Amino acid sequence: MRFLEKYLNENFFVITGGPGVGKTTLLDELNRKGFCCVPEVAREIIKEQMSSKGDALPWGNKRLYMQLMLERSVESYQETVKTDTSPIFFDRGILDTLCYAKLIEAEVTKEMEHYARKFRYNFKVFLLPPWKAIYQTDTERKQSWEEAVATYEMMVETYEYYGYNVIEVPKSSVEERVEFILKHIS
Repeated sequence: MRFLEKYLNENFFVITGGPGVGKTTLLDELNRKGFCCVPEVAREIIKEQMSSKGDALPWGNKRLYMQLMLERSVESYQETVKTDTSPIFFDRGILDTLCYAKLIEAEVTKEMEHYARKFRYNFKVFLLPPWKAIYQTDTERKQSWEEAVATYEMMVETYEYYGYNVIEVPKSSVEERVEFILKHIS
């Protein structure tokens, strides 16, 4: 399904995938090379909630966590100022919240649909596949390997449904991944 292109921001690129696939490492390298990178809001929320003993967490109040993710993702998009024509890379996008809603069997609300249509990224979305060799859990990433794979599958489905061209980033060195992405955006 293709939505109106008038909201498309051609310089905003999403890098996404399930947990533990190397997104942060990849974005750190892009940032080191001088590209603007917008950090993931989900980890920020988890850190804040753990610090304040809140329960808006993926293993706590999932729906409140989802709502905070949506709000922060929209804020992050709106606060990203386009000062030139350089690419800006987002660690996850607004649609990741819709994917999460589907994974926890929550309703995709009209508000979520509105934001999905209004705040558009470049049609090329870079998806990192599950990679068991690098997958690890930590205090903020508690998903099992099976959940990581299910998240990846739901990401493909969600982004394609909203009209994005999902480009799978190969399992390779961070340098090769960066080169792959830069080749696809030039």
